Amino acid sequence: MKNKRRDFLKLSGMAGLAIAGDGIFGGFAQAKEFPKPNFQSSLSLDHSRYAINEQIKQNFEIAKRILKPSQKQLERGLELHRNSLVIDCYGFMPSAAPNASSINSAIDSKASQLELQDMMESQSMTRFVIDKREREELENAWKASGVTCVVQNTGEEGNGISRLLKRLANFTYSTDMMSDFVSKAVKPEDILRAKKENRHALYFTGNGVPLPQDWISVEDELRYISVFFHLGIRMMHLTYNRRNVIGDGCAEKANGGLSDFGREVVKEMNRVGVIVDIAHSGWQTSLEAAQVSEKPMVASHTTVASINKHIRSKPDTVIRRIADTGGYIGICCIPRFLGGSGDIAMMMKHIDYVVKKFGADHVAIGTDVAYRSQFSNEESRKISARNPERTRWEALWPPDDFKESSDMIQSLAWTNWPLFTVGMVQMGYSDDDIQKILSGNSMRVANAALS
Repeated sequence: MKNKRRDFLKLSGMAGLAIAGDGIFGGFAQAKEFPKPNFQSSLSLDHSRYAINEQIKQNFEIAKRILKPSQKQLERGLELHRNSLVIDCYGFMPSAAPNASSINSAIDSKASQLELQDMMESQSMTRFVIDKREREELENAWKASGVTCVVQNTGEEGNGISRLLKRLANFTYSTDMMSDFVSKAVKPEDILRAKKENRHALYFTGNGVPLPQDWISVEDELRYISVFFHLGIRMMHLTYNRRNVIGDGCAEKANGGLSDFGREVVKEMNRVGVIVDIAHSGWQTSLEAAQVSEKPMVASHTTVASINKHIRSKPDTVIRRIADTGGYIGICCIPRFLGGSGDIAMMMKHIDYVVKKFGADHVAIGTDVAYRSQFSNEESRKISARNPERTRWEALWPPDDFKESSDMIQSLAWTNWPLFTVGMVQMGYSDDDIQKILSGNSMRVANAALS
């Protein structure tokens, strides 16, 4: 155990900047067409030397303009980011553009809305396996981000087993077929190995607890938690916005809390080794889950209610209970949830609030956003028009007057991860605290769940 901890400290940079990583507008050391630049050329942002497109460059410049770092802060932040293990504690790997031709063929053959939805989603998650252009897009975006591991959403929202299996199958296929670049991690040390080998990893999370819903016995209903754990799922949402048999979601006005069955779910997740995630759970459900959980739990992608009260934010009482379990909250990149200026500077304010009130041990970054292939819009425009769909069951979003701008969204782009680190440098954090937020807290909780 001591040796594992020493390896983690070394690789995460918490015992010094030990990794000569290749992220941040650099890397591609093994690809002849992408020569590894020196650090100064990275700082010059000479994107012509890399396979970095205008979209990535523009997003970076917008975020940098908002943050206004000094040259010294920029240099230190980019270097620290490059030399650190970086984990997106809830998000999505870069997505591929759809194949308009195949989708139009399905529309012409009168495919159902569900079939078309599954087809488009599967293509966004797998097309880079066989399409060279999309594979290059995937690699460029991931290298630009400097992220080693994404705690990947691999389950469509809900509790239905067949529903939860579809995304899991897609990401299993992608990591099986592209393990030279991105592999499935089932233990924290797999993430460290990916960093050592200049690769990437996905740590699977599901957007619901799988339930057969036969209601024969409590034990019968819980048995698929271990089945999905064996398939690689390491974290699960208790609820997703609405009420389910486990508890109330964040959009339910009743705020009814955790059910008796929900308490058994939390206990079983603890037993099996699955991290309890209450990102989309109601505040009372979150509080009661923290009372029951004997292992660290998380709100993987959320914001601070004291800064911006939103159904997806968490109040101090909930954050304190999460921290008391040894867990963390992941600050997301959704402007509406952040409130205020809704940009990268606002995101930094949410991080800083948690650090100052609860400590650097209890915050991470769970972006909840993805890089979309630069060819997505081009392909989407070619797809035949379809009838509009009804509002999804899970939606339940209350109306508000918040107006998103392109600058907000672009400043929080997934490829701007290096500037998240620069922002923390600007706030005066130590290297150790920044690296806790970048990956140390995620690794600690992942290890605790499996202990």
